[in-house]
Amino acid sequence: MRTYLAKPDQRERKWYVVDASGQTLGRLASVVARILRGKHRPDYTPNVDCGDHVIVINAEKVVLTGKKLQKKKYYYHSGYPGGLKVRSYQELMENKPEFVVKKAIYGMIPHNRLGRAQIKKLKVYRGPEHPHAAQKPEPLEIKG
Repeated sequence: MRTYLAKPDQRERKWYVVDASGQTLGRLASVVARILRGKHRPDYTPNVDCGDHVIVINAEKVVLTGKKLQKKKYYYHSGYPGGLKVRSYQELMENKPEFVVKKAIYGMIPHNRLGRAQIKKLKVYRGPEHPHAAQKPEPLEIKG
C-alpha cells in the first residue's frame, strides 16, 4: 500500500461562510484555521496547501471573554527608536474588527510560505454582506 500525497493542482476547493455573531474569538479562529489548512479533509497533506476558502461575516459581533477587551493589547513598532505603538483590543474592535479576527486566525497557521498562501483564502467582513455569492459558499456552523 502506498501513501497518498495530495497535489495542489488536483484539488477542488470549497467555499464556506462562517457567521461570527456571538462566537468567542479564539474558538472561531481555531475552527477557521483548521479549514484553511485542510485538516478537516481525508486527503490532508502537511506540506501542500489543500485547504478551502473561508468567508467570515459579522466580525464586529465577535466576543472576547473576561476583561480581555480592555486589558489585551496589540503592540507594533514603526522601526524607529521610541516607535512602539500600543492599542487596546476595544479600540481595534471599534475601528477595525476585521483586523482582529484575521490576526487571531493568522496566529494559528504556519508562519512560512505555506501559511502566507493559506491566509489569502480568508475573507473577513465587518457586516453580514459579502461579494462572494457567485462562489456559492456553504454555511459552516461552529458549535459553542
